Amino acid sequence: MSRNRVCVVVCGLLALLAADAFSPVALQRQVVRSRVSGPVAVSSPLETHSALWAATNGGGSVGPVKSMKKVIVVIRNKIVALYAAIISFFMEKAGATKKGVTTLFDKSSSMAASAGKTVTIAPRKAVSSVASNRDKALDLARKYAAEKLKEIDASIKKTSATEEVPAVETETPLTISPDTLKTLEAEPYHDQSNIPMQTYTAKEPFVGKVVSMKRIVGAAATGETCDVVIDHQGKMPYWEGQSYGVVPPGINPKNDKPYTNRLYSIASSRYGDDMKGTTTTLCVRRATYCCPELKADDPAKKGVCSNFLCDAKPGDSISLTGPSGKVMLMPESKPETDIIMVATGTGIAPYRSFWKRLFIENTPAAAAYKGQAWLFLGVANSDALLYDDELQMIKMKNPEQFRLDYALSREQTNKSGGTMYIQDKVEEYSEEIFAKMDAGAHMYFCGLKGMMPGILTMLEGVATSKGLVWKDKLKEWKIAGQWHVEVY
Repeated sequence: MSRNRVCVVVCGLLALLAADAFSPVALQRQVVRSRVSGPVAVSSPLETHSALWAATNGGGSVGPVKSMKKVIVVIRNKIVALYAAIISFFMEKAGATKKGVTTLFDKSSSMAASAGKTVTIAPRKAVSSVASNRDKALDLARKYAAEKLKEIDASIKKTSATEEVPAVETETPLTISPDTLKTLEAEPYHDQSNIPMQTYTAKEPFVGKVVSMKRIVGAAATGETCDVVIDHQGKMPYWEGQSYGVVPPGINPKNDKPYTNRLYSIASSRYGDDMKGTTTTLCVRRATYCCPELKADDPAKKGVCSNFLCDAKPGDSISLTGPSGKVMLMPESKPETDIIMVATGTGIAPYRSFWKRLFIENTPAAAAYKGQAWLFLGVANSDALLYDDELQMIKMKNPEQFRLDYALSREQTNKSGGTMYIQDKVEEYSEEIFAKMDAGAHMYFCGLKGMMPGILTMLEGVATSKGLVWKDKLKEWKIAGQWHVEVY
């Protein structure tokens, strides 16, 4: 086979490999995963591929190698530059500017063009023919990339027009009317002497109506988690950190009696997502049981209440009890207090009520807060992240007052190279957390109880290293009201 044909074949293979490596699916996954470390930066992918460019091109100089190898290296580098432009395009859709992406595309093209000039090819007749084929292949690749950009752009616009995406306020706080503030705030706002408790009971529940029910995790999430908004007509006021009980319809086959209520931490502030104090939001994961013999979900063993809520439709009736609970209330009388929030999965619910009250809404608590809120969330993967859009917005607008750390068990590893669980992520900051607690911070735990042993052992190790008795220190924090646990 002639060198010309070898070059064309190799060029085609490299183009196919690049197309597979940087396919829309792979790129979308990269954009989703980038949420873990914060807002997407346009420069990140180009910097990555620039480093690859330097590695494959010997830092800009190939050196004295055979001409055919030089040509193949140059073609490979040009393909990398072209697909860097496509990645940059996706980053634009994640929040970058069109101008910045256009500049990167132009820069990629100029890098590709200049790459050929850095290589000195021996003056052989066959090489000029190879270079000609190389240029033709490059031109085709550029046209292909341009067409793909158009297709992707059209597809994203079509998806954006048809897909329901919750709107997130990014410029000004969500506004609560003066009348609503007067109705739902204590006087002073941090007074906890008249917290609403058990307004409705299982014997006489309040019947609310479902306003909306939507899945809030991606396709690759382990399980289904839903955001359920329920209208309570302003008749079931609650405070941040409290829970509602939900009474599912039907008879329990185990005792032939009506089902009892299941408690769910409320995932909205007292003003609800309508900002009028007439709705509540629940964050619910559909409970299923996978039969090891059938290797499929067993409908007879599914969670009754969670499936009832996740199957609900707007207008459906929901029997509610409560509100209940004082364990997870915020220390609003001391607005300078740091708040450390640790959650697994839907245990994030009460913390959403915290961050909406402190960072999104125009509440007196938000105006007074001077401390730092720090959230640790443990889920399986990037697709299982909950309310990430709100969290990234808060983090961007309040970099000194809000911190965010994710533990993704199927995507990250801990310091020992093992699976990254929430306790491992918290352990990375053990000294700082201990110091904050000694300075008066409040620490909250909500979610699976399996996270607690690891966290307690970690804090005990810090106490021991400081010459302290851990049991005495933990008792001190509990007496001071700094330790809040609601796990299951």
